[in-house]
Amino acid sequence: MTRRTDWAEYTSGSAGPGDDAYGAAVAPYETDPSAVGPREDGVARQGSGRGRGAGGGRGRRRRERAESSAEDGGATSSSRAEKGEPPRDPVEQARAICLRLLTGTPRTRRQLADALRKREIPDEAAEEVLSRFEEVGLINDGAFADAWVESRHHGRGLARRALARELRTKGVDATLIDAAVSRLDTEQEEETARDLVARKLRATRGLDRDKRLRRLAGMLARKGYPEGMSLRVVRQALEEEGEDTEYLGDEAF
Repeated sequence: MTRRTDWAEYTSGSAGPGDDAYGAAVAPYETDPSAVGPREDGVARQGSGRGRGAGGGRGRRRRERAESSAEDGGATSSSRAEKGEPPRDPVEQARAICLRLLTGTPRTRRQLADALRKREIPDEAAEEVLSRFEEVGLINDGAFADAWVESRHHGRGLARRALARELRTKGVDATLIDAAVSRLDTEQEEETARDLVARKLRATRGLDRDKRLRRLAGMLARKGYPEGMSLRVVRQALEEEGEDTEYLGDEAF
């Protein structure tokens, strides 16, 4: 039977007390009492017995652990089977994986689902955790899409078409993609295109007119700008530099 989880812990940002199952606690080293003993003159003997006492005690303990391990089939002292602990709840595993992946980096539901599938988390457990994460706001594909558009447009100069393509690869629903990219209007998109061309224009000086057009318009096309807008923006930039674009046809693009 699947153990229920206190879902209130999801908003804490930590993996919770059950997540220490990834590593077993190791008992602290205990000093061998034979390493320190009294001398005849009443002064504690600290150095003389070190090789036989501390080193010898450690050697005996290693042998005893090895013999005990061999007797029970080679299981280590930190194994769950030796401790009689049940296998970890897949819901808890899914929860810990998602929290770790979400630390500092927003992700879509599809990205998290792919990660859980890769780690062989059962579909039922994955669905339970992902749905609960959506309920408490730890997964929000709409907010993810909005932030992605804002960041990638201003940081990389990507147009709506390129942004929509990237969001599709991350599994965002088409309705949410449309809502996010619609925040960019045509005027804002064209202004960004002009800024991109202005920064690249100097590097094309010395080339012939047609080659400059192809290089600049191709740069805009790779960033998702429509062909008509790209040609118009590049032509205007070349005209401002004194280039004659009167007979420059679309075939140059």
